[in-house]
Order: sequence, then structure tokens, then C-alpha cells
Amino acid sequence: MKRGIRVREQTSRRKFLSSAAMAGAAMIAAPNVVKAQGPVNMRWQSTWPSKDIFHEFALDFAKKVNDMTGGDLKIEVLPAGAVVPAFGLLDAVSQGTLDGGHGVLVYHYGKQTALALWGSGPGFAMDANMLLAWHKYGGGKELLAKLYESIGANVVSFPYGPMPTQPLGWFKKPVAKAEDIQGLKFRTVGISIDVFTALGAAVNALPAGEIVAALDRGLLDAAEFNNASSDRVLGFPDVSKICMLQGYHQNAEQFEILFNKTKYDGLPDQMKAIIANAVEAASQDMAWKAIDRYSKDYAEMQTVDKVKFYKTPEAILKRQLEVYDEVVKKKAGENPLFKEILESQIAFAERATRWEQDTVVGRRLVFDHYFGKDGVAKEL
Repeated sequence: MKRGIRVREQTSRRKFLSSAAMAGAAMIAAPNVVKAQGPVNMRWQSTWPSKDIFHEFALDFAKKVNDMTGGDLKIEVLPAGAVVPAFGLLDAVSQGTLDGGHGVLVYHYGKQTALALWGSGPGFAMDANMLLAWHKYGGGKELLAKLYESIGANVVSFPYGPMPTQPLGWFKKPVAKAEDIQGLKFRTVGISIDVFTALGAAVNALPAGEIVAALDRGLLDAAEFNNASSDRVLGFPDVSKICMLQGYHQNAEQFEILFNKTKYDGLPDQMKAIIANAVEAASQDMAWKAIDRYSKDYAEMQTVDKVKFYKTPEAILKRQLEVYDEVVKKKAGENPLFKEILESQIAFAERATRWEQDTVVGRRLVFDHYFGKDGVAKEL
């Protein structure tokens, strides 16, 4: 009897050990199955010329993902026009012509006007980083998915990379009042098209690589793009020596990383987690790099390129806000999703900006103390 029990115990133990060994082998082999299939390769395109710092930001993101996955996911990023025109990115990614891309949501304005609320406007006193906070924690992420679904776009979107306030634009002479914009052939994008049209400009939405040539040929009288580094390398100082700083037309913009949804959904969960974390890492790295590079190019455009920078008069800024209000009221009345997003942003902004205005000390006093006319920085 005891011998029979011992035999059964030994048989059960052998089965257990065999099963455990097989399970262990499966666990060890599972990653190797992925390795054996080779890396996942993705072909992307940005909406930027290869010389623009924005394309560099796109390459930075791809490198982070490629490095963090150990090469299991390899993203190649081509510049604007390599496969499709800059404004054709959304369709190309959605249809699978491209696996992904790097751009801005406002470039899809023609597909769904509410997409421009991610950055094209004053942000209700939020800067771009605060708008990204709304996106992640205030309902924006869910609303964006709803928006893309409404237009049948087969994409997964990751807004990232908070941009600083953009200049009003490059002009032949400084603008002192809103009336000075009337009649100008002007380049802008998104809701800013409606704002500048209401200000009396004849607006033309051109991609980055076409703006300077249009200014040079007289097809445009004035234009805005984005920042000191982009504007300089694209050649704005070659066709204009007047830049008006600060505006509310694009006060809180950020970039967008797009994946074809079918391609993205087929990735392992671990790879999706790496992508999500790479987005946030690249977002902060981009902000740091922008501070370094934009400030250098801003200084050199004054000393080397002899560009004169002027602060946009308050009267123009106030008029921008008034016109923006008229534009969004009209669009909210026409588009229920536009209205839903608008209300969500306003509710978040009222709380977040009140906290910011009450708690964050102004830095102008500190700047003047150290770097103003009688600044003490040199004495320290």
C-alpha cells in the first residue's frame, strides 16, 4: 500500500517538474519568438523640411523609441514631401501609406475645425504645458479620440512638446494697430485663418517649406511660422528684417505624434508602454532643447542678421481676443464637438490659470534686477 502511494507521488512529482520545466522554457522562449520575427519597422514622415529644428524634434522622438525598445521597434522619419505633402499627413497615416508621423493638430483643420483647439488660439490664459495638462488629466485625451473617430481617421494621437508663444509674424514694417493688418496677404493656419481674415487680411495657409519663397516673390506680404530657430533656418531674415513678437493666435500649441491605429494596435503591450513613456520623455527634452536653441538664434538674428524685433502692441492683442471669441462662438454653434471641447478647456483653464496667477511669481522684476539697464548680474 505504502509502495503504491510512493509510486503515485513520484509520478505526480515527475509530471509537476516536467510541466514546470515546459512553462519555464515557454517563458524564456516567448521574448525570443519576437526576436526571431525581427524588429518592427515603421516608416514615418514629418510635416517639416529636413533643415528645420522641428524635423530634428521628430528624429529625437524616434531615437528615444528605437533606443528604449533595444531596436525591437525601428522608426525611420522622412522629411515633409518625401511621401506626401505636409498637409496630407493625416490621410497618409490613416490609410496606412505611412505608419506614423510628426506634425501639429492644427494642420488637420480642414478635416475637423475642433482639432485646432489643441493650440490655435489664446488657450484661455493657459500656456502649452497647461494645455497638455488638460489633455492628459482634464478630458482632452478622450475628446481627441472622439474627434478622430468622428471623421473616420484610423489613427492614435499623442500630443506632446509644449511650444512657447509664437510671434505675430514677419512684416515689411512694424504694425502699430489692428488696422495695419487690413489688406495684407498673410500666412497662418488653423483658427488663426479665421482670426486674421476677420482682421482684414487675405490669408493663405502654406506649409513651412513654402513660406519664405512666397514672401520673396511677393505672393505674401507678411507671415507667421513659429520660433527663432525655425524662422532663421527657413530664411525669414533673408526676406524681412521686421518681426513682431508675441500674439494670441498660437499661444499654447504643441506637436502631435501620429500612429496608424491598425499598426499601433498590433504592437505588444510592453512596446506601447515604452512609446507612451517616450512621448513624455521627448516632450520635456524638446522643451529644454527649445530654450537653448531658440534663445541662441534669437540673439544671433539681432547681432548677425540685423533683424529688429518689436513687441506686438496691446491694442492688437486685445483685438485678437475679441475676434477669437466671435470665431469660436460661431464654430461652437455649428459643431457640437467643438462646443464640448471648448467647454472642457474653459472649465480646466479657469481653475488652473487662477492657481497659476495667484501662486507663480512674475519674473520680469527679477530679470530687470539682474539684466536690465542697471542690472547687477555683472557684479556677482
